[in-house]
Amino acid sequence: MVVPEPKVWRAARPHVVRVARAVKPGVVRLSRAVKPGAERVARVVKPGVVRVTSAVSARSSQLAGNTKKLTTLQFTAGAATLGLVLSAGAVAAAGPWDSSGQRTAERDRAASPAGQGGADHGRDPGMSAEAPKPAPSALSVLTGLGAGAAQAGAGSAPESAALAAVLDPFLNSPDLGPRPAAAVVDVATGRQLYGQNADDALTPASTTKIATAAAVLSAAGPDHRIETRTVLKPDSAEVVLVGGGDPTLTAREEAGGHASLRALADRTAAALAERHLDEITLTYDTSLYEGPELHSIGVDGNIAPVTALMVDEARLDDSTSGTTTRSTDPAGDATAKFADLLADRGVKTEATGPLPDSSRATADTEELASVSSPPLSALVERMLTHSDNDLAEALARQVAVATDEPASFEGGAAAIKKQLKKLGLPLDGVEFADGSGLSRDNQLTADLLTALLAESAAPSHPELRPVLTGLPVAGFTGTLSSRYATQPDGTGVVRAKTGTLTGVNTLAGTVVDADGRLLAFAVLATGATDRTAAHKALDAAASALATCGCR
Repeated sequence: MVVPEPKVWRAARPHVVRVARAVKPGVVRLSRAVKPGAERVARVVKPGVVRVTSAVSARSSQLAGNTKKLTTLQFTAGAATLGLVLSAGAVAAAGPWDSSGQRTAERDRAASPAGQGGADHGRDPGMSAEAPKPAPSALSVLTGLGAGAAQAGAGSAPESAALAAVLDPFLNSPDLGPRPAAAVVDVATGRQLYGQNADDALTPASTTKIATAAAVLSAAGPDHRIETRTVLKPDSAEVVLVGGGDPTLTAREEAGGHASLRALADRTAAALAERHLDEITLTYDTSLYEGPELHSIGVDGNIAPVTALMVDEARLDDSTSGTTTRSTDPAGDATAKFADLLADRGVKTEATGPLPDSSRATADTEELASVSSPPLSALVERMLTHSDNDLAEALARQVAVATDEPASFEGGAAAIKKQLKKLGLPLDGVEFADGSGLSRDNQLTADLLTALLAESAAPSHPELRPVLTGLPVAGFTGTLSSRYATQPDGTGVVRAKTGTLTGVNTLAGTVVDADGRLLAFAVLATGATDRTAAHKALDAAASALATCGCR
């Protein structure tokens, strides 16, 4: 499976402070600096957010006299609501910013579904009272970058009673089942502003991936890469293809930034030529993982058998995300493809299948070549944006490897919970059964999900920032790209992880409210019979947060 690495704001990692000095309150000036389009932005930000400094330096001198430095939290408020909008394909293909600092594409997209006027944010004096109102402004998206942002956020936090008056009608809808659970947290302080059954442990579906993301970033680090290797057994012509657990390893000609099986074949063939070997026996080693390969849901197009070696997520077509037919023997198929690639490079192979337990790659083998995945920060973003189940289970096993737990479904689940406990998160009633959320045995609370999101914005945990930057953007990216058609106030503003199983509908993410305050929210609903209606109710609640000052 190949999806280009997201060109998002790398708010994570130690670059944040340096970027904060560059990203000063002139959002309009920033927009002019990145014209004529997101392609130039991508070239600036791809190596790291710190390079934004050069893009805005010409403008910064005009602001230096009266501008305060942004805190990590303030930058996060901006990055958490703006980053993916800048990198999303729909936005990247569109035109420049308008005078208010809002992307033309975002504004028009937000306006068109509800017929809310044309290209102007203000009502034309000649418009009749019955004419469609102007497109909603995206200033709430950008407020976190403003000069007026206070230490704890741009505005004061919403009042709980006012927030309840806005949210209760949505969350008490029968479309969300008999007893939904919900929470809203002020990210700046970590204080819960709203709660409805917030400590009830319910089936979370794919919002489980938020926990998996935080656990792997905390345990292994955002810069860690997953390696796939070839090794040569001593005094033999036996080459072993060693799986490291990277489901994004690709055999396609265009690797799209991911580890390439073709590159591994190139390097392996060259290493063999140096040793004057052109005929080999090829085997493979998947011993990194333990336990059953098949998820408890059985054979399913949503996930391949989970093994330490596969290419393109074992997809049998050209798809890069979503449900499709998968190989029943991912490791064997990957090895057969590798043998073909070696043959194309003049190396004759005899593939004998999986490596016997007594002959696995050991310390005395000689490494021939290797390729590495993108960093975990990028893999986490991809997992969250596209709700990638294969990647989620692979990352759960990376948590297990990093914490000395068995790299299995059970071990990965235990490792995630253990890592979240180290972060001091609320785990009462919480249970994990997998890393993807496909299992109905997962039990999470709205309290935990909002705490995870708030912790991911904390200055003390910059390594967790990809949890926020990977969240889909409403109406634009990933699993939210086709939602919010009737919710223009949330389009381009809400960023959240979706979760859907039969009778289970969940949504958890972040939003900047009308006063510029960064909020984390989570809603878990079970028992709803109409999936479409449940999604609309969830989306409406999140959109209400975006427009709420709630005093």
